[in-house]
Amino acid sequence: MKKTDLVKEVAKKSGLTNKNADAAITAFVDTIIENVAKGEKIQIVGFGTFECRTRNARTGINPRTGDAIEIAETKVPAFKAGKSFKSIVNE
Repeated sequence: MKKTDLVKEVAKKSGLTNKNADAAITAFVDTIIENVAKGEKIQIVGFGTFECRTRNARTGINPRTGDAIEIAETKVPAFKAGKSFKSIVNE
């Protein structure tokens, strides 16, 4: 499903226009991105949790040369599905 399909589904289920549904989805996604980037955890009960996790620095191998390289510590966005979301998917 692409964003345009999601917008149509949200508009149909909520009674919003496509334009308003698109604005709501965009605001929702932007808010999650901005807050996770600040290091905040966003928990939506029944859906899941968005958070920023730190991936530790480690030694890797350059696939072209086989030489060891240092991979720096980095932050990555993460999502953990909620219990009810998981159970619906598994039905």
